[in-house]
Amino acid sequence: MNEPRLETAHDRPDPVRSVGPSLDAAARDAAYDLKARYFFYVDTQQWDQLRTLFTEDARFEGFAFEGVGPDAFVQGAAALLAGARSVHQGFMPRLQAQSDSVIRGRWSMYDYLTWQPGTISFRGNSSPDLSGIRGYGYYDEEYRHTPEGWRIAFMRLTRLQIDLLHGARPEDTAGALPPDPRWLP
Repeated sequence: MNEPRLETAHDRPDPVRSVGPSLDAAARDAAYDLKARYFFYVDTQQWDQLRTLFTEDARFEGFAFEGVGPDAFVQGAAALLAGARSVHQGFMPRLQAQSDSVIRGRWSMYDYLTWQPGTISFRGNSSPDLSGIRGYGYYDEEYRHTPEGWRIAFMRLTRLQIDLLHGARPEDTAGALPPDPRWLP
């Protein structure tokens, strides 16, 4: 005897995946690579390399520094992180092709920044013992295919929470091997 079959979510088209052009593996991997390089260049303070990731008309929103365009963004990041250590992590990406040459993405993010107490002000927060932040949120981004390859054309940082850190800066990494910027170009 045949039992009636119940429809499941797997039987219906995914409304997100069925909208717009499909995202091919090469474009997806290029977006992953851009974001990985972004985090690495910021954390290792490779500002010239960071600049190469953006289109000439790239736009930015939600960062702790002002500026229009990719040069101002890199200068703002360099100024904010001068004298600081940072660890950025991005995970759980969602990517969607908008066309053959445009991808939109969202990355969950976590960042951990430390500095000598009282040396950096963050978003108007300053005190003699302010020594860093832990932040949680999202990067919303748009990637554009250019003659030089895929580049970041838009980046918005949104925050769900920022924990201000006070007190002594944690000591260095107890002799751990630092990242090697020459490992991958």
